[in-house]
Amino acid sequence: MLADIKIAHSVFALPFALLAAVMAAWPPEESGVAAVSNDVFVGAIVLIVVAMVTARTAAMLSNRILDRAIDARNPRTTSRPLASGAASLSNYVFVLAAVSVLFVGITSGFWFLYGNPYPVILAVPVLAWICSYGLLKRFTSWCHVWLGISLAISVPAAAVAINPDAVLVEPSLWLLAGMVLCWVAGFDMIYALQDVTVDRAEGLHSMPSRLGVSGALWLSCVLHVVAVTLLTLVWWMDPRLGWVFLIGVVAVTALLVVEHATVHKWGTSRMALTFFTLNGVVSCLLGITGIVDILV
Repeated sequence: MLADIKIAHSVFALPFALLAAVMAAWPPEESGVAAVSNDVFVGAIVLIVVAMVTARTAAMLSNRILDRAIDARNPRTTSRPLASGAASLSNYVFVLAAVSVLFVGITSGFWFLYGNPYPVILAVPVLAWICSYGLLKRFTSWCHVWLGISLAISVPAAAVAINPDAVLVEPSLWLLAGMVLCWVAGFDMIYALQDVTVDRAEGLHSMPSRLGVSGALWLSCVLHVVAVTLLTLVWWMDPRLGWVFLIGVVAVTALLVVEHATVHKWGTSRMALTFFTLNGVVSCLLGITGIVDILV
């Protein structure tokens, strides 16, 4: 089961959540919103990290449960524990229920400790959204956008958890969320190239199965161009972000170019590089450069 959860994949959303938390904790002076104290910030960050990991664990387990029959017929995924029969469905369901309850419990901590009820109010709707991704490809080729929104939620969610008032006065937070949406949807289309034949045979919807490999790659490229544009606007509109974050923006642009060039040249044979390594670097680089610029 631990292999199925893939905790390491939390790297895609967690750096953006941490950046959003820092942005919300110390809003621009002209916004008129007060900063949070260091004690509140440190405690809230711990809750955010644990909540992120538990929410992503729930989403991953839900996806494995929903896809177990399809995974069993897909040569790429037949070795997954649930698909192969090596793991018990009841165990997966039990752990999913446990981490879901834990997630709601963690979000309630913001209310009890800091008087902020919004995280626990939004906990169940957010959990329902991120856990339903596995159903979408049965109905629409825009399932990649659903996944993009699932990760983009981490930006306003972290900001609301730290300082709800900041969400209303910092447009850069929403631009950052839009960037995450387009970036994730774009690389998920690349990831889906591995299963285009299976998706068509199973009657599943994905952009590669609908548009073909070439069409999906072009749409992915367009989404990544939009992502870079939004990222540039984040830097331009937020007075706290300077040359350090700009270096991150330039580097991320180059990494996305490398990602697409790699797929065009080698197809899906280097998916570990194009999906995990490059995109993991993208999120970490932006999270680190943004936090450094704001704090330093």
